[in-house]
Amino acid sequence: NFSQDSTINIHMRIHTGEKPYQCSQCEKAFSKTSSLKQHMKSHSEETEMRDHPGETERPYKCSHCEKSFSLRSHLIRHMTIHTGRRSIPCGLCGKTFSQDSTLNSHMKIHTNEKPYQCSQCKKYFSRTSHLKQHMRIHTGEKPHQCSQCEKTFSRTSHLKQHMPTHTGEKPYQCSHCNKVFKHRTSLVSHVKSHAG
Repeated sequence: NFSQDSTINIHMRIHTGEKPYQCSQCEKAFSKTSSLKQHMKSHSEETEMRDHPGETERPYKCSHCEKSFSLRSHLIRHMTIHTGRRSIPCGLCGKTFSQDSTLNSHMKIHTNEKPYQCSQCKKYFSRTSHLKQHMRIHTGEKPHQCSQCEKTFSRTSHLKQHMPTHTGEKPYQCSHCNKVFKHRTSLVSHVKSHAG
């Protein structure tokens, strides 16, 4: 059910593999202009200005000086001149990091790289911390102990979910009827009753 011919053409490219929009910087091709524009952000601002003249705007303005930038990540990097804090932005999503190693680890999300393998079940992970957390399934290790009782948990998130049993807090609220619950799982079950 397509409203315009152009929408059909864009959809058909999924099946044909046609990619008529090519980046002049790296020769990558895309099926939609929006995908090409998003890709262009991965190149540095200088390269963008040189190879894609007239296509870049500078909507991100520094509040301390007159400079403006085409990418939010470049404004964030520039701001360290004024704040003195080291902040390394991801060129793809703008998220900032204080260390190169943390940025490199984050980049694996964008590349879908998963170099760390579980020796038990052969599952792959993008970060060593994710592999370490996963290994607790096999070892049964539960290093996070509740300060109120003897219960232990493999993840801090599970410990946080457990804490309302002691405090009486009910942080999960139904958006349909405003009923509140101690546990997220109880809310999820309840929401299904509205759908059924």
